[in-house]
Order: sequence, then C-alpha cells, then structure tokens
Amino acid sequence: MQESLRASTVTSGPLGDHGESVLPPAGSIAGLDYVQALTAVALDTLREVSLNRPGPVTPGGPAAVREAAGRALAGPLLPADPGYPMDTFRRFVRDYATWSVDVSHPSAVARMQCPPTPVAAAAELVMGILNQSLHAWESGPYALELERYVIRELGELVGYGPDAGGTISAGGSISNLMAVLAARDRVLYERFGRNPFAEGLTGLGKRPVVLATDATHFSIGRAVGLVGLGTDMIVRVPSDDLGRLFPEQLEQTLATLPEDTVPVAVIACVGSTDQGWVDDVAALAEVTRRHGVWLHADAAYGGGALFSPRLRPRVAGIEQADSVTLDLHKFGWTAATSGIFLVRDASVMEPLAQQTTTLNADDDAEAGFIGLYGSSVQATRRAEAFKIAVTMNALGRDGMAAMVDGCHDLACYAADRVEAEPKLELAARPSLSTVLLRYHGADDPDAFNGELRRRLMTEGKVLMARTRVRRPDGSSPVFLKLMLLNPATTTAELDRVVDDILTTAADLDRSAQPNR
Repeated sequence: MQESLRASTVTSGPLGDHGESVLPPAGSIAGLDYVQALTAVALDTLREVSLNRPGPVTPGGPAAVREAAGRALAGPLLPADPGYPMDTFRRFVRDYATWSVDVSHPSAVARMQCPPTPVAAAAELVMGILNQSLHAWESGPYALELERYVIRELGELVGYGPDAGGTISAGGSISNLMAVLAARDRVLYERFGRNPFAEGLTGLGKRPVVLATDATHFSIGRAVGLVGLGTDMIVRVPSDDLGRLFPEQLEQTLATLPEDTVPVAVIACVGSTDQGWVDDVAALAEVTRRHGVWLHADAAYGGGALFSPRLRPRVAGIEQADSVTLDLHKFGWTAATSGIFLVRDASVMEPLAQQTTTLNADDDAEAGFIGLYGSSVQATRRAEAFKIAVTMNALGRDGMAAMVDGCHDLACYAADRVEAEPKLELAARPSLSTVLLRYHGADDPDAFNGELRRRLMTEGKVLMARTRVRRPDGSSPVFLKLMLLNPATTTAELDRVVDDILTTAADLDRSAQPNR
C-alpha cells in the first residue's frame, strides 16, 4: 500500500512538477486511501514503541526529553526538501510516542488523563477527517444535532429539567469560566437591571464578589479575573481541613459582607482533585437561593459518580446547582478535550448570542439554518460530541458504571495496601479514585517525598503527582498522589506500583544515610 501510494502521488519528491500538493484532502477517496496507509503506519509504530518501553515513560527525565527533542527537531519547521510524507509521518509518530507518557500503563497514575477506549480513539480519527465545526449550520449540520443530544442527555443525568442547556467546552477551566460569566450576568441583571456583557461593570456602585474556599480549583480564580471582577474579589469562606464548604459558614459570610459588595456566585466542589470530597450542594442551594446568589457545582472530577448507582448518592443534590462542570476526559474515557458546561436555565446563555454576525441572520434562523456559536465562548469548535456519544453508546449504562466502580475499587485496594505498609502513611480513605500517600522516616519528609517522586519519574517506573494535605495543627505536609482512572489495571499491577515506590524510597533513604 505504501509503495503504491508513493508511486501514484509523488512524482518529483514531495511536490509535483508544477508545485501542486501531493496530499489529497483526507475525506476524498484518494485521501481515505492515504489515511488508511498512514493509520497502519501509526499503529505499527505505536505498537513497536509500546513493546520496547519498560514503564509508563521513557527513562531519563527532563534532560533526556530535551536532548531527544533537540535531535529530532533540529531542522526547520518548513524544510526546503521535506522528503516523502509517509516517511515524515513515521518519524514524527515514533519520536512523539517514544517520549510521550503511556496513559494506559498501570504505573501512569499522576494526572487526570484517562486512557481513552478504542472506540473513542477511532472516533478522533473520524472527527479529524471530517473536520466539522459547530459555529454555523453549513460547517457541521449533524454535529450540531449530536451536541444538542449529548447536552440534553447529560442534563437529564444531572437531574435538570427541560429548560436546561449547555455546551461542550475545551475542559473544566473553560466550563468554570462560563459559569462565572453566567453568574455575573444573571445576578447583576436581576439585582440592578444591568447587562454587564454589553455595559461592563463601570458605574455599578457595588463590587461583585465570588465566594469560595481556599481549596477551590485554581481555574475559578482565573475565571474571576478574566470576566473582569478581579481576583481580589474572591471572598474565602471558612472551611474544614478538607476544604469543604458548609452552609452555616456560607450563611454567616454572606450575612456579614460589606455593604459595598454584591455576591454573584458561590462555588461548590463536587469531587476535589485530591481527596474527592463533595460539598452538600442541596444545603448550599438553600442558602444561595435566599440570598439571590448563583450556585455553581464544579464536578469536573466528581461528576463521574453520576454514572455509578453505587457512588451516585455521594453527589446527591447536584441538580440544585444553577450550573455544573463535568469533564468526560476524566471519568468518561474519551480523549481530551471533553469538557461539559450545563445550566439549569438555558436562557442565561443568551448574552453570548446577542452579537449580530453573518452567522445568525434572522431568515436563516427561521428556516432552521442555525449554529451553536451563541452557546459558547468559542466560534470554531471541534465536534467533540461525536466521540462522547459513540463512547457512551458503546459502553452503555452498565459499562460506564462498571468502569467507574472499577476505578473506585482499585483506589480502595491501593489504600488497603498503603495502610499495611509501616513506612507509608495514608492521608484518608479514598472517596472516588484518588489515593494520597506519604513515605515517612526521613529527616525532611517533604523534601524526601518530592525527591522520591522525581526519582521514580526519571527512572521511568511510576508517574504520580504531589499535593499538600492540610492538617488540624495548621501544617500542610507533602503527599504523593495516585490517580486511578484505568479500570483495566489489575491488583497485581497496582501492587507493583506500591513495591516500586517502597524500593525506590528505601534506596533513596540509604543513599541519604551518610549525610545525616
């Protein structure tokens, strides 16, 4: 196949005699033949790299990656003599795969990067070939209907009614940005008759504030700054050691706000990234409704519990929030990006559609030729709904539940193993799929655990994250974090992860002995 393609498409190196492109459009018949050959090359190369890599990442750490990239990317981005496209593609795939992290490896437990299912990965190929967009009907008519379908179904999963709406976003940070934007515009309109999207905040006479705890995700701070409120306008509500927001503290904070402020949003956490704790959204909603404040539930991680009958009670009350963030490239097993922003009342998103453009002519809209640019902060958008819909249809209700429960079971198993090891400390029993552990016994445990993590990653044994856990005495020691989002991992493989941590820690501890 490769040789026949080369013969038929390449006449004088990479370009034809008259300079015409030798690469046909991917969706054409000739292009599909080419894609089929390239896909075979990609899969063969990925298989080769996977078989030869001993762990979740090629050993060597940052220095080795920079050196490899320096060698591979030494030439210009636009070479004068690029060679054959097939050869270029093979080289790039091999280098990229060799130095990428293998999210399907059982020792890749660092971040919220799930291994996508085969059907989700194949859907990405289709999306790339067809290259649909959602900003206009003529850019992706069926893609528009797919997104409406996915948003409607996920809204019902959360517990929203027929007036709900939303959009697929580039991730939790964008969803949280849209939540703060929606809260600002809805609350200030209801309180003062102002349209901040059009009028701005000048002359308001009040300082809009957002209430959150110290443990709220950093994207909220960014969102507050980006929508013009200013990060200094975040009011921190007292919380417990886990960072949980309680209705009593929220009520007290709202009641004692300065006269020159107006609260526009309260941020609830439904599944913290460290310990998976969940705020009591229903109780918080009672408080926010009394004060006329928007309640946003950041369920980018914890929203995965919605798929599990066993775990869903932990996120009870989420339907009481005015808006919800979900991320299906965490629990959802689709490739990034697969963020979801949902609102209980779709009309709150109308300001985004108020700008008149050629994309929203009245006569086109009346005839049904509409796009979805008015439901997002983006114009051109990938049709992410395709991979989401095909993945969830392929897995089904029981399949999704089994995968979520499988990750939770793995976390519980890992916690049991950590508790059984005298040299390891468990921060808390896992609520979802996160396990926080710490090696103790060194003179400086924080520095030791930081070095332990770097050593494991440099040697290519285990990829894991780090965080700090707040304690009642005011301290915040360093803990290592295992994020379990691969339900195919076996308990034996998880044992090897813990064994590698213990072995590397013991070696590191011994090497530090002479310096004590």
